[in-house]
Amino acid sequence: MGFYSEFPEYVPVAEKKRRAAAAAAILQKKNPKVWPVVITGRSITTTWWGKAWCTNLESYADYSNRIDRGRSYVRHGSVIDLQIAGGKVEALVQGGSRKPYKVEVTISSLSSPTWQQIVEGCAGQISSLQELAGGEFPAGLSELFTTKGKGLFPSPKEIRFSCSCPDYAVMCKHVAAVLYGIGARFDQDSALLFELRNVKMDELISASLAKQSQDLMGKSGRRGRRVLEDGDLGSTFGIELDTIELDAESEVTKPRRGRPPKNKADSSKTELDKE
Repeated sequence: MGFYSEFPEYVPVAEKKRRAAAAAAILQKKNPKVWPVVITGRSITTTWWGKAWCTNLESYADYSNRIDRGRSYVRHGSVIDLQIAGGKVEALVQGGSRKPYKVEVTISSLSSPTWQQIVEGCAGQISSLQELAGGEFPAGLSELFTTKGKGLFPSPKEIRFSCSCPDYAVMCKHVAAVLYGIGARFDQDSALLFELRNVKMDELISASLAKQSQDLMGKSGRRGRRVLEDGDLGSTFGIELDTIELDAESEVTKPRRGRPPKNKADSSKTELDKE
């Protein structure tokens, strides 16, 4: 019996979900702001931002062999609270004990040069905040956002974490579950990624719209300059344009030198009749 007692008690998936939901309900009674991570479909994430976050984590060898430990935990609803504020994530994960474990994840701020490169790369490429939030942008921006070391998504060296559980592993399953939970949270609000990196999402929109406006102004400016040049011919070349007369066919004719136009009154009458 002593041998078998060393193994943890098997708990069915349905029971794990029930326990996690009950723990979350108790917390929400005490604090309505408690926000559990709830996975409803087969995929942990469904939007471009959520998928890109998880893909980024799994692409690093430091994480790829350990982060899978959190998949089942987050699927079972074990992340009973997850809050993102500034560059920090605070979460509660329901484990084997009755008291949930406290997990903290800190993400380094994006460097100014990297952010400026991203802002410049987005110029003229995004039409609205809705497009950006929904992941609806050119493929080139997808590459810009996900480039390792130069994109929006952090590398392992930019992520620090801790957990109150007794697990000695560098990344325990509770931390792994929270990392996946962050990706699921981006499905609901992609602006949270920008908050984690301490940059402003709307700066990308402002830069993009400003570039589009400059392009439009450049085109209209060229047309405007042509109109101005045509309208300013008189002053440029010393021509008195008020002596130029339009006939019935709107053709420009010059009066003969020293002779006034014939039937000026009749000509004016004709113009009025046209109006």
